[in-house]
Amino acid sequence: MAMILMGFRAISVLPTRWRSPLARLALLPLFSALASPAFASTGGHGLDGAALGAIWAVPFVGILLSIALFPLIAPHIWHHHFGKIAAAWALAFVAPFTLLNGGAVVEPLAETVLLDYLPFVILLGALFTIAGGILITGNLHGSPKTNLALLAIGTLLASVVGTTGASMVMIRPLLRANDGRRHNVHVVVFFIFLVSNIGGSLTPLGDPPLFLGYLRGVGFFWTTLHMLKETGFAAIVLLALFYLIDRKLYRNDADFRGKFDPTPDTGRVGVEGRLNIALLMVVVAAVLLSGSWKPGIGFQVLGVEVELQNLCRDLILIAAAVASLRLTPKTLRVRNGFEWGPILEVAKLFAGIFVTIIPVLAMLRAAHEGAFAPLVNLVTAADGSPVNGMYFWASGLLSSFLDNAPTYLVFFNLAGGDPSHLMGEMSTTLVAISAGAVFMGANSYIGNAPNFMVKSIAEGSGVRMPSFFGYMAWSCGILIPLFLVMTWLFFA
Repeated sequence: MAMILMGFRAISVLPTRWRSPLARLALLPLFSALASPAFASTGGHGLDGAALGAIWAVPFVGILLSIALFPLIAPHIWHHHFGKIAAAWALAFVAPFTLLNGGAVVEPLAETVLLDYLPFVILLGALFTIAGGILITGNLHGSPKTNLALLAIGTLLASVVGTTGASMVMIRPLLRANDGRRHNVHVVVFFIFLVSNIGGSLTPLGDPPLFLGYLRGVGFFWTTLHMLKETGFAAIVLLALFYLIDRKLYRNDADFRGKFDPTPDTGRVGVEGRLNIALLMVVVAAVLLSGSWKPGIGFQVLGVEVELQNLCRDLILIAAAVASLRLTPKTLRVRNGFEWGPILEVAKLFAGIFVTIIPVLAMLRAAHEGAFAPLVNLVTAADGSPVNGMYFWASGLLSSFLDNAPTYLVFFNLAGGDPSHLMGEMSTTLVAISAGAVFMGANSYIGNAPNFMVKSIAEGSGVRMPSFFGYMAWSCGILIPLFLVMTWLFFA
C-alpha cells in the first residue's frame, strides 16, 4: 500500500495533461516501482546497485537501439539529430531519477563526467587531432600484399600510440590505396578488428581498460609478457584470413588490378607532418606521467576529487592538440581529408552512453546482490574458484556494447581487485578479463570509440560501410568462432 501511495505522489507532480485516469492507470505500476526504497541512492560516489531495478537500464538500451536502428529506418533524421537523440536518452535517466531521489544523482553524474567522460574525450580528441596531421604520401596500390602490410603495421602501432592514434594514422592511406576497388568494405572491417581493437592489447597505452589496470597496480609490461600469445594468435589468424579474402576479391577486380595507384600522389612513399610524431610521444609521456607520479594533491569538484596528476595529463594533452593545430600546415590536413565530424560524433554519442551507463554499471558492481546477479554467477564455480572462460566472455560481451574501460574495472574488482594476487596466482583470470575487454570491443561499432571514427571516415571517403547489424554479421561470422577457439586454447 505504501508503494502505491508513493506512486500516486509521483504521478501528482506530472503536467496536468498527463493526469487523466487512463494515464494514472498506465503510469501507476511504473512510478510505484520507481518510488520504492529499492531505487534510493546510497549517497557518496556511485549508486546502490543492489537497490536498483532493471528498469533503469532502459535508457541505455534505448540509446543502443537508436544507434543500431535510426541509421537504417530514418538516416536523414539520425544524421542531423543524433546528438539530440543521445541527449534525450541521457535525460530519460537523469530527469526521473532526480525527480524521485533529489540530488542523489549529482555526485555519480559529476564523477562520470569528470573522471571518465572528459578524460576519455580529451585523450581521443588529442590523438585524433595529432594523428590527423600525419600524412603518409606516395603511390600506394591496394594489392593484397600492400593491404596486409598496412594492417600489420597498424596492429603493431596500436600498442605504442593507442588504438585511436594508430587508427587515425593508418586508415586514410589504406582508404586511398583501395578507393578504386569494387569491393573494399572488408578492408575497413578487418582494420577495425585489428588496428582499432586487438592490436592495442600489449601495453597500457594501447586501450583504456589496460591503462586503468596500470593505474591500479598492474605492471606496465605485464600485459606485454602475459598477453603476447593470445594477441599474436588472434592477429595472425585474422591477418591470414584477410589475405585469403582480399586475394580472391582482388583477382576478380580486373579494372583495379590494371591501375598502379587509383589516387596517385607525387613522389615516393613518405611521411609529412613529422612534428606530430613528436607530439604523439608527448601524449604517451603525459599518460605515463599520470600513472607514475602521485603527488597526493587533489581538488574537490561537486564532491568528486580530481587528482593533480590527472589534471596535468589532460592539460598537456590539450596543449599538444592545440600545438598540432597551430604548427601543422592547413593544406596538409586538407590533403589528408581531415575533418571534425568523426570526433564530434563520438563525443556526442558517448556522452549519452556514459550517462545512461551509470545505473547499469552500479547494478554490475552490486555483483550477486544486483539485478544482473545471474550474469555474475556465471563467472564463479561452485567452489568459489574463477571460471576463466566465462570471465573472458562476460567481460567481452559487455564490452561489445558497454564502454570497455568501466566494464574491465567491474570484473577486475569482481576477481578480487588485488593487483599482486591477480598478476600472480590469478594471472589467467586477469588475462581473460583483459583480453575480453580489449578483443571484443571489435564486436560492434560502439564497443570501442575508434570503431565509430573509422566508420565515419570511411563513409566520408565513399565506402559503403555496413549498418550496425550488418557489421555485427561480420563480427559474429569471423570473430565469435575465433574467440571460441581461443577460449578452448587459453581459458578452458
